[in-house]
Amino acid sequence: MDTIASLFSFITTPVSWVIVQFHKLYGALFGDDTGWAWGLSIVSLVILIRICLIPLFVKQIKSTRNMQVLQPKMKAIQERYKNDKQRQSEEMMKLYKETGTNPLSSCLPILAQSPFFFALYHVLSAIASGKTIGVIDQPLLDSARQAHIFGAPLAAKFMDSEEKVQALGASLTDVRVVTAIMIVMMSASQFFTQRQLMTKNVDLTVKTPYMQQQKMLMYIFPLIFAVMGINFPVGVLVYWLTTNVWTMGQQMYVINQNPTPGSKAQDQYLSRVLKSVTAHGEVRGRTRRNTVKRIVVKGPDRNDIERKFITGLGKLGLAAQEDGTVAKSEAAVLEAEGGAAAKRQQPKRQTKAKRHTAATHPGTEKDSGSTGSEPKTSLEKQDASQDDKPKPAGKPAASGSSRQAKSGQRKGPQRPKHPSKK
Repeated sequence: MDTIASLFSFITTPVSWVIVQFHKLYGALFGDDTGWAWGLSIVSLVILIRICLIPLFVKQIKSTRNMQVLQPKMKAIQERYKNDKQRQSEEMMKLYKETGTNPLSSCLPILAQSPFFFALYHVLSAIASGKTIGVIDQPLLDSARQAHIFGAPLAAKFMDSEEKVQALGASLTDVRVVTAIMIVMMSASQFFTQRQLMTKNVDLTVKTPYMQQQKMLMYIFPLIFAVMGINFPVGVLVYWLTTNVWTMGQQMYVINQNPTPGSKAQDQYLSRVLKSVTAHGEVRGRTRRNTVKRIVVKGPDRNDIERKFITGLGKLGLAAQEDGTVAKSEAAVLEAEGGAAAKRQQPKRQTKAKRHTAATHPGTEKDSGSTGSEPKTSLEKQDASQDDKPKPAGKPAASGSSRQAKSGQRKGPQRPKHPSKK
């Protein structure tokens, strides 16, 4: 670690200068030789560095989202050119160029702050060895060696010997307890940050090997930090714990305000927006209006969560506009309720027996509304009217049974059968 840190010795002077300036400020409040003055100086150094890295963090978010979206296309390219690695690389670079994606952007914040991390490690190692470095002269060196954070010297390590710890004016037990707690907190914050990213801010519709790699990193990174942490000075642990907490809070803000489309976080975010629109009748906040504007522009390419949001607006009698606002619209209500109304108006499906009866005897269902005695009454009246007609003389009256034709026989006089058929 000392060898790697020495490679960044060119930046130790700026880092030590920033620490000294913050130490002057906090030293006036807490005392020059206190752990609060030196510890808060390191924390302020982290905050200053992370503020400068916000543009890189924004690029990291965009790159990570683009990588998630491109995973299906990347997988298709790998399958198509699995026997031609050169063509596969060319197609990958072409895809990155067309979409404006840089795979290294996701690592930019870590790479950018690595020089400051190793420079701080180099400064603290020099303090532990009693050597002046950068703008830290002998008086500042003596002050830093006397500074303790919860009983642990600023330059002490978990693996230091008891003699070295005693030379810094502390006990080995205090150093190991403090460093162990800080290592656990550092690893836990790293795990929670990665877990929050995987469980809330990932498009659940995309199932690719990239997601499996991210899940593995969720467990690997905390272990790496735990193993490396035993060789970090207390001041470096303060630095890394602070940057992890900053990353966790920064990511939490991004997830709540600008979630990944199709993720669980987007569902929660749009639910909050819909609740606010229900209460106030408008979209409040420029960020929320920009979100609604992007959803409107997507049109038919919206995901299920975004369609659910548009439907929710329609039920309120509102429609999203291209500028991100909402306006009253009766068409939106009809569109939102159209599906349910169509389902309610569908006729009940008839049974097979009823469909067969309707096909065999058309008009039966129409007559079913009348009473069953009416057809019989009309027949009786017809028979009665026929009986009341005057019959020609000389002909015997036909019986009632003879008047009713049998099924399958023609009415009227029958032609005599041929003798051979008798």
